[in-house]
Amino acid sequence: MNLLLLGCTPSAPSTTTSSSAGNISSSSSSPSPQSTSPAIPILVGAAASLQEALKDITPLYVQARAEQKMASQQVDYNFAASGAIQQQIEQGAPIDVFISAATKQMANLQQKDLLLAGTQRNLLTNQLVLITPQQSSVTLTDFSQLVNPEVTRIAIGEPRTVPAGQYGAEVLKKLGIFEQVESKFVLGHNVKSVLAAVAAGEAEAGIVYLSEAKNSPQVKIASIAAPELHTPIVYPIAILKTSKNPTAAVDYANFLETLPAQKVFEKYGFGTTKS
Repeated sequence: MNLLLLGCTPSAPSTTTSSSAGNISSSSSSPSPQSTSPAIPILVGAAASLQEALKDITPLYVQARAEQKMASQQVDYNFAASGAIQQQIEQGAPIDVFISAATKQMANLQQKDLLLAGTQRNLLTNQLVLITPQQSSVTLTDFSQLVNPEVTRIAIGEPRTVPAGQYGAEVLKKLGIFEQVESKFVLGHNVKSVLAAVAAGEAEAGIVYLSEAKNSPQVKIASIAAPELHTPIVYPIAILKTSKNPTAAVDYANFLETLPAQKVFEKYGFGTTKS
């Protein structure tokens, strides 16, 4: 199982190594003077589209624990496609908290009795958009225009493992153009690789989440998919039964529903289930 490790703490610089399977980043507060031994770190497996938002939320969580005079808690992240994280969990990866970009992957884990009872709920929502490079010569205003001959490459997540790709395929099938454009697909292993392909001009168009496109100056949004064209985009969260620190995992998951965390999510273009 290969993962990309990003180590960071509020008081230390980041270090990075690369791998093809995903990212792990860690953030921890300074040791609490009341603590006699370090707390067991928790590992959060999260959809790649959540990377920037969770990176901003982590120091807020650290600060909140400090203000409540709670012991410091290290939080590590494994960012990848939701389907890839599901497979990692099924293979025994020591993930404590799972945040998926679709209900399918979470439901599969529930069916295998891998989730801690009473911890699964919906956390966020999102929208699906069609994007083009910022300097593109191809003008698109609707998903149906992907059949146009000037569009030769369409970046899309691998539908079998990437929720954004699954939603994108649903839109194209509802519009009746999937078979016409399938040969144009440039498949990405997660939504960020799709965004990167369009930003680099390697595809004339791509299908990603609003949260990704909104924060990239290298692409422009051509169209937002009508909600009735795809399954509702919901991000469920749950604690894994195998968590070695379920108390901290529950505490972290609960913090993601607080106002400070929700404001960060909204800044990045996510909808919140409590808004």
